[in-house]
Amino acid sequence: MRTPAAMIVGLVLCPCGLLLTLTGTLAPNWRQVSRIADQPTDLVLEQGIWDVCSERQSSHVRLCGQADELGYFEQTPVQVARGLMPAALVLTLLGLAMATLGVRCWQEEPRHPLAGAAGLVLLLSGLLSLTPVSWYNHELWALPAPASSTLAVGYSLVLSYLGSCLEILGGLALALSFHRCCQERRALKSPPSPTPTLGSPAATRAYHNPMDTLQDERDGRSWRSTLPCDSDF
Repeated sequence: MRTPAAMIVGLVLCPCGLLLTLTGTLAPNWRQVSRIADQPTDLVLEQGIWDVCSERQSSHVRLCGQADELGYFEQTPVQVARGLMPAALVLTLLGLAMATLGVRCWQEEPRHPLAGAAGLVLLLSGLLSLTPVSWYNHELWALPAPASSTLAVGYSLVLSYLGSCLEILGGLALALSFHRCCQERRALKSPPSPTPTLGSPAATRAYHNPMDTLQDERDGRSWRSTLPCDSDF
């Protein structure tokens, strides 16, 4: 038995989503602040959920661990993201471990209930990471920032969005394994159809030859075969 296509899709999308979500969680670039007053014009401030970095675009000098003078890390969207993003990563690892055991890799047939449960766990992890990302994006321009500065979405926020969506799609694909479980249960509950025996009406109706092969003999007409044998196949 081949591995179902839905399971293959789930096992491809979910690790990709995990990688993107992990990168978006650790990289300090959820928001970019540029054109800060009393600062060089090429200075860009990159804010994440764990650290704040500053980079000069002309010299590419990057300094992390900047002081949070505006209380950025104390904001509720940042605090929620700090809690939910690591929890979503742990839940994704758990779901992938369950999916590895449920999908047929070294077995003759996959374990559909376990693969379906892994899909639900991965779906939950995708929703868990998508919640703080969406909230942060909604409050992006409301979070504290230097006066007269320009705000923009950072690449970490975009990667977290993509990773969450991939995990949701992969979890839904694996959750389709529950449909196969329902089919197997219905097949076990329904009685097997009886096999027609010789002489039964079902066997009699299985095949009917409309031609009368003995018509020439009953009419008395002579019939001569042109084949070198007595039987005409």
